[in-house]
Amino acid sequence: MIISILSADKNYGIGKKNGLLFSLPLDMKFFRTTTLNHVVAMGENTLLSFPNSKPLKNRTHIVLSGDSTHNYEGVINVHTFTDFLNKIKEFSLKEDIYIIGGASIYNQMIPYVDEVLLTKVDEDGGAEVFFHNLDEDPNFECIEEGEPLDDNGHIIRFTKYINKKKVNI
Repeated sequence: MIISILSADKNYGIGKKNGLLFSLPLDMKFFRTTTLNHVVAMGENTLLSFPNSKPLKNRTHIVLSGDSTHNYEGVINVHTFTDFLNKIKEFSLKEDIYIIGGASIYNQMIPYVDEVLLTKVDEDGGAEVFFHNLDEDPNFECIEEGEPLDDNGHIIRFTKYINKKKVNI
């Protein structure tokens, strides 16, 4: 399966200044445990936003950079969206793939994902970049919605959406 995993504010905002909107320890733990020992696929800026711009431990990384001179150590480097899709398809035959950002990658991958694991934050984070509004898209259905939780002073809900009209890669 191909699964997008992210958090968003009540306006589907997901980031500003190449960073997250909120510090959410429960959400980060969910992200870590869910993606551990799996393949994560992302754009170059997402990789650069990690501590020391290094890959996350115990995961295989597919990184799309539009600049063919940008090749990062410890990741699978691809330089076109077509190559990105082909690499995801190759790995998805064997295991789940997690799409982890940024906004451009999330939004380009919307037709191809089976599921979206979305942590909803019940406030406005002042975002500069936004995710696709799943609640307004008839192709997506929320099939799980957790109880409200306090995460570092923010009210969050873990949700799962399925894509009813998935496009195969």
